[in-house]
Amino acid sequence: MARVAKLPHIRRNELIDCAQALFFAQGYEATTIADIIEAAGVSKGGFYHHFESKEELLDAVIERLTATIIANAADILDDPELNALEKLNRFFARGFEWKVGSARQMRGLYLMLQRPENEQLYHRMVKAGVTSVGPVLTRIVEQGICEKLFDVPDSAIVAQIMLHVADTRYTIAAEALQAVERGDIDRATAMLETRIRSEEAILTRLLGLAPGSIRFVAPGQMLTMLEAMA
Repeated sequence: MARVAKLPHIRRNELIDCAQALFFAQGYEATTIADIIEAAGVSKGGFYHHFESKEELLDAVIERLTATIIANAADILDDPELNALEKLNRFFARGFEWKVGSARQMRGLYLMLQRPENEQLYHRMVKAGVTSVGPVLTRIVEQGICEKLFDVPDSAIVAQIMLHVADTRYTIAAEALQAVERGDIDRATAMLETRIRSEEAILTRLLGLAPGSIRFVAPGQMLTMLEAMA
């Protein structure tokens, strides 16, 4: 059967869609270019017309995931009526809301990242976060410095610390998901709630704010996400 001719950007997005689904379902290392070609219904030449390697396609998957989170919060970031603290809280809250809405997808992602063979994927995701989300957080911190809300010496370093704190949550998130798999959602919720509240307290001190100023996740949201993942 002849393949249907499609516009380049449509075919490229289809390849990213198929790769993301396969990476999440069976792992990055276990997925071959042949698997992606078959799932997307393209020729080998068609694949290499858009991507030079599986690694480049992985970067495109990660780039789109992070870009989606940022685009989803564009109204917050561009709102001139919000001060820096309001933007920071709402930006992280919006990101969490997105995770709740994509709970099944996030479950697949966390399960995949637990596999030792997907260590490369995890490090690429961390790097992508620094590259794409880092500048967003830097601008918010810079705004807070100008507004005299944040008391920090370097906005870029603070942004990097924020991302690093979030990245190190991966281990506890994996443990919580294992608890969900065992049917112990209450334990998983308590683990993540404790972790999130500790992160909020750390960032509050880092930015020189009054206790309780940072609130990324509203009460009850963590349970909602974990129930959706179960």
